[in-house]
Amino acid sequence: MSEFWLISAPGDKENLQALERMNTVTAKSNLSFNTKFAIPDFKVGTLDSLVGLSDELGKLDTFAESLIKKMAQSVVEVMEDSKGKVQENLLANGVDLTSFVTHFEWDMAKYPAKQPLVSVVDTLAKQLAQIETDLKSRTAAYHTLKMSLENVEKRSMGNLFTRTLSDIVNKEDFVLDSEYLITLLVIVPKPNYTQWQKTYESLSDMVVPRSTKLIAEDNEGGLFTVTLFRKVIDDFKTKAKENKFTVREFYYDEKEIKREREEMSRLLSDKKQQYGPLLRWLKVNFSEAFIAWIHIKALRVFVESVLRYGLPVNFQAVLLQPHKKSSTKRLREVLNSVFRHLDEVAAASILDASVEIPGLQLSNQDYFPYVYFHIDLSLLD
Repeated sequence: MSEFWLISAPGDKENLQALERMNTVTAKSNLSFNTKFAIPDFKVGTLDSLVGLSDELGKLDTFAESLIKKMAQSVVEVMEDSKGKVQENLLANGVDLTSFVTHFEWDMAKYPAKQPLVSVVDTLAKQLAQIETDLKSRTAAYHTLKMSLENVEKRSMGNLFTRTLSDIVNKEDFVLDSEYLITLLVIVPKPNYTQWQKTYESLSDMVVPRSTKLIAEDNEGGLFTVTLFRKVIDDFKTKAKENKFTVREFYYDEKEIKREREEMSRLLSDKKQQYGPLLRWLKVNFSEAFIAWIHIKALRVFVESVLRYGLPVNFQAVLLQPHKKSSTKRLREVLNSVFRHLDEVAAASILDASVEIPGLQLSNQDYFPYVYFHIDLSLLD
C-alpha cells in the first residue's frame, strides 16, 4: 500500500513500552511495517506561537498536497504518449516516494533546525508558493501551444466535408491563373461514384470533358476534381446538389496552403522544444515540493506533540505502513488500545462509537489519543 500513518507518543518509559507492544502486535498480526521517524530538536518558542503555527501548518500541508497532485497530473499530461513511465519521473531526491518517506531525514541545509520554527515554516511556504507560480506560467504556455496544435490537427482529421484540404491537394490538380476556367472540388458518396462519372459532364453547360479525378477518400465518399467555365459555377452547384453531390468551397491558394503547412511544422517544433525543459522542470520541482511536504508533516508532528504532551519536549514519532486496506480498521483498534491511557475519554469514544459522552465533541476522523497524521501516496498514482 502507498499509505502511511505518522504517529507520536510521549517518550517516557510507559509509552516507549507501549510502542514496543504496538510493534510486537502489528508485526505478529502482519498489520503494518513500522519505522522510527526522526525529527530534530527545534526551538519551541512560546506555546501561543505553537498554536498559531499549528493552524498555519495545517493549511500549508493541504496546499503542499494539492500542489504535488497538480504537478503529478502535469507530468501525466506532458508525457501523453508515455504514461506508463510516469512513475519513473515522480521521484524525491532520486528515489521512489515510498523509499524517501520510510528513510526520511531532515534536511538541515535547506531548513536549519536551529532557526525559529516560524522561520522554517516561512521558508517552506515561500518555496512552495514560488513553485506554484512557476507551475502555472510554464504549464499555461505549454497548454496553449498544445491546444493550438490540437486545433490544427483536428482540421486535418475530420471528414471530407470539414477537414482542411491543404495536405491532400496538389497544384497539379487545378487549372490555375485562367480567366475563364476554374477547378472545383466535389464530394461524392461512395455508392454514387458511377453516377458521378456518367453525369458530371452534363450537370451544366461548359463542363470540361474528362476533367474529373479522384484525389482523396474517406469512409463515406470521395473528393473529385472537375473543371468548368467560371460563368456556370452557380448553375453547376445547384445541379450537383440536386444529385447529392456536394461542391466543397475551396480555392487553391499556394500561399495559404504553405502558411498552413508551416504553422503545423512550427507548432510541432515548438512543442518538441518545450517538452524536454518542461518535463525536467516538473521532475526537479515535483521532488522539491514532495520533500517540502514531508518536512511539513514532520513539523506538524513536532508542534502537535508539544501541544499535546507538553514540555520539556520528549516524544517518539513512528511511521506505520499498513499492509492491507482491509487491515486498517484492526490496526486502528490496536493503536487506540495500546495508547488508551493517553486520553481515556477520547479512547473510549473511539473504541465504542455507540457511547455518547455529553459535552464531548470527537470525531473518529480527526482525533485520537495519540498524535496522528496521514500520508497517502496512492493519490499520485
